[in-house]
Amino acid sequence: MAPLSHIDTWIFDLDNTLYPAGSALFPQIDARMGAYIQRLLNVDPAEAHRIQKSLFHSHGMTLPGLMALHDVDPHQFLGEVHDVDIDVLDPHPELGALIARLPGRKFVFTNADAPYAQRVLARLGLSDTFDALHDIHALGYVPKPQLPAYANLCAAHGIDPTTSLFVEDMARNLAPAKAIGMTTVWINNGSEQGPAGGSDHIDHSIADLADFLAGVLAQLEGTA
Repeated sequence: MAPLSHIDTWIFDLDNTLYPAGSALFPQIDARMGAYIQRLLNVDPAEAHRIQKSLFHSHGMTLPGLMALHDVDPHQFLGEVHDVDIDVLDPHPELGALIARLPGRKFVFTNADAPYAQRVLARLGLSDTFDALHDIHALGYVPKPQLPAYANLCAAHGIDPTTSLFVEDMARNLAPAKAIGMTTVWINNGSEQGPAGGSDHIDHSIADLADFLAGVLAQLEGTA
């Protein structure tokens, strides 16, 4: 592992990053988005799915597209699609202990909203683990992977990207982070296919976050 002693800010995505991709949480959200679009536009499930994925790819996430094209209220939309069963997640206090030992500040950087993210963190046992949560409302509905989202995060919290490390399960969301100088970590956990167009924007590719952080701490604490 390349030395990480220069890192003083640790940034984590939420969904499929702080919990395993196979936890059956995000499929609930995906299904509720589809149902919302069916009702909103009076379309069948197949057409709703097509629209949802088209907006995701064109706008970074479905919500900004719906806001731009159909004047959807973001609070109402997010409240509905995030009304999911959090109990499918297993608490992971060991992960919280590892993150707590990292030197410096820790952030959650998510395209979700804070009420949902806080429920997830509470279920995982990570409520007191992070210095701040930067959500889609804080981003002004300009989500990852759009470059202004990363500038927004850094400006809001006084983050120097060159001394920051960002962990994500979506490889495309790491490209802008790498472009501004962040050290990037991709969790290759099956939530998406491998990165398109090469992987120069990925510094570390891992399968398990807790194992990776244990290795980082061993390096930093001189026990490796």
